[in-house]
Amino acid sequence: MDQNRSPLPNFPAVSPRGEESYILGPGDRVRIDVFKVPQYSGENQVLVDGTLNLPDIGPVFVRGLTLLGAADAISQRYASLLRYPNVTVILLAPGPVKVGIAGEVNRPGSYTIPIESGTQLPTLTKAIQLAGGITQAADLRRVQVRRPRGNAPDEVIDINLWDFLQTGDLSRDLTIRSGDTIYIPTATQVDLTESKLIAAASFAPDKNQPLNVAVVGEVYRPGPYTVTGTARTGAAGVPGGTGGNDRTPTITRAIQVAGGIKPMADIQQIKIIRLTKTGTEQTIEVNLWKLLKEGDIRQDVILQEGDTIVIPLAKTITPQESTQIAAASFSPDTIRVNVVGEVKRPGLVQVPPNIPLTQGVLAAGGFTNRSEQGSVDLIRLNPDGTVSRRTIKLDFAQGLDETLNPPLRNDDVIIVSPSALTSFSDVLGTVLNPIGSFFSIFNFFRIFSEL
Repeated sequence: MDQNRSPLPNFPAVSPRGEESYILGPGDRVRIDVFKVPQYSGENQVLVDGTLNLPDIGPVFVRGLTLLGAADAISQRYASLLRYPNVTVILLAPGPVKVGIAGEVNRPGSYTIPIESGTQLPTLTKAIQLAGGITQAADLRRVQVRRPRGNAPDEVIDINLWDFLQTGDLSRDLTIRSGDTIYIPTATQVDLTESKLIAAASFAPDKNQPLNVAVVGEVYRPGPYTVTGTARTGAAGVPGGTGGNDRTPTITRAIQVAGGIKPMADIQQIKIIRLTKTGTEQTIEVNLWKLLKEGDIRQDVILQEGDTIVIPLAKTITPQESTQIAAASFSPDTIRVNVVGEVKRPGLVQVPPNIPLTQGVLAAGGFTNRSEQGSVDLIRLNPDGTVSRRTIKLDFAQGLDETLNPPLRNDDVIIVSPSALTSFSDVLGTVLNPIGSFFSIFNFFRIFSEL
């Protein structure tokens, strides 16, 4: 047995068939013609108990029979009243189709599909659509339809809907009968290539349907979120709003909604934990580094309701890799940097990711005349909880450089100290202020010169 396939119920299976004779069920309206006996002929309807109530012979059970089978059953009953009865049963209008759908659909359960006069009977994919569409965990190659056949054992029809997606073979899109039970099994392993095709199928869930997922680990605001296909990141740590083209919710959209990825995230070891309809868990491994470096769009995995996204902290990461992550579309559009000290507009500023240190100073208005313009202190909170402090000599002509002009990270603090002369003047002013009303600065220095 294929290790990537989950076990199915132990039903006897038959090959798929083409258009079959109609199977009667409750609500069907039929015309019964008894040759040369007009008083026994006329229109009738199959009752909820599966019978036709006919003149002089009473109820005849026809549920689960074909039209020919029903004619034979009626003929046998009229044989006690007529010699060689010749009965024909014609379908005038089918009744509503009631089916059960289980397995990997979003809303499993029982469905009643009304049939209007002149319309075709519903197909398998139509029934799946009514049940909210298939999930990403569905095994389309082993769909089963279980069909009752009156007193005979149920017929089980194996359907390969993957072939239907690949070839458009309409014989795979089976016509559904009332009483059918549809079972969509679980694939124990998700194929990322097939996942994209499944999401684009006509019987997939509506891409505008919001999904409830959880994002944990190296994002700015981990937790539960409702994700749509238009989610987009704003500032670091701020849940994303909307923007971009409408599309199926994916892992990068969920990361954006959770405030964006952190620069120290291990984007090669992301996992999606998915609970299937059978109650088992699937683990899907995602490598977003392939998406960034190779454009492997399959890594932007399509999500489904209830997914949990786990983003670990990288054990080691180079400054270059961290810079590339900060520039990714699933990183925040802006980061927060606190610039304090001798700048014209001290305080919190929002700047693009990877902006160099010098640009962070300029975002706060640049140096004041009182500042030590040769260097600044950069304070950074490290992933392990420690705090680092670096004194960096500034050169506004220097491009982005990890040592001389490093890229800023969210929550960095830039301290611009006053110059030595400014510090001396401030101290002197503090000393002189209490005695300023009695002495001039000239007298103050003269006192010291006379000592």
